[in-house]
Amino acid sequence: MTENEISYIIRGCIFDVYNKLGPGLLESVYQHILKYELEKHGLKVKMEVTLPVIYDDIKFDIGFRLDLLVNDKVIIELKSVENLAEVHHKQVITYLKLSKLKLGILVNFNSADISSAIFRKVNNL
Repeated sequence: MTENEISYIIRGCIFDVYNKLGPGLLESVYQHILKYELEKHGLKVKMEVTLPVIYDDIKFDIGFRLDLLVNDKVIIELKSVENLAEVHHKQVITYLKLSKLKLGILVNFNSADISSAIFRKVNNL
């Protein structure tokens, strides 16, 4: 399954979770429920995946964690904040570079319109 095919399923699951739960809950609630929805759709999902930083060929486990990693190909970064900041977008791009993955999805569940709160971030896709 390609990143784009996975992304299509992820987007549908995000809409399902948002429509059932609505905005305003803690990020951890959306994280667990979205993982469940994605797995119901046959995807392999890991939660809180450690992302090391490699610098001068030395691996540093600094504490970065991917919220969700789907099929070892797509990062999902979840937020439940009043407004996304530019740093949230940059965070996903940096995670993609560090992991050498091609696609990340940033979503803010604390939004009045979920369709305008889902962002695709790419790294050489």
